[in-house]
Amino acid sequence: MRSFLIFLILFILTLPAYGATIYKWVDKNGVVNFTDDYEKVPPLYRNQVQEEEREEVQKLPPPPTSPQTPPPKEEETGKDIYGRDEAWWQDRVRPWKEQLKDTNENLEKAQKKFAEKTVEMGRKGLVSRARYQAEAEKYNEEKMKYEAQIAEANEMLEKFSKEAQEAKANPDWLK
Repeated sequence: MRSFLIFLILFILTLPAYGATIYKWVDKNGVVNFTDDYEKVPPLYRNQVQEEEREEVQKLPPPPTSPQTPPPKEEETGKDIYGRDEAWWQDRVRPWKEQLKDTNENLEKAQKKFAEKTVEMGRKGLVSRARYQAEAEKYNEEKMKYEAQIAEANEMLEKFSKEAQEAKANPDWLK
């Protein structure tokens, strides 16, 4: 029984050794190239490939990155360094962009309304200094409120722009 167990252990330990095929070709610069994967042979040289069988060669896994294929850039994969994609960034900036757009529209409407009211008061001859000052004060309060909202939205969008830059996200995602 003991000899059978030893034989079994020796048999299992010798299993990883096996033959491998090596492909060899010479490129246009005269450089001799070798690979163990036929798919890595450029199509231009596949007609001149020489195959060599190697016995008792253990095939090792390829290195994490090969010099022939550069690692993908985050922009190409559509994700930043934290794995967040374009949709995530757009969802983050969308409310602030909408606030900025809406607030700018509201500010324009308030400006037009104040201008129309001023012209109307002038036509009717109702332009008393007190009434004009009251309207101007009301408009200025509304204008200050909108300008504060615009400043807040611009500040947040600038903050997101810096965050995206630090996360190596595509800057076009924030547009």
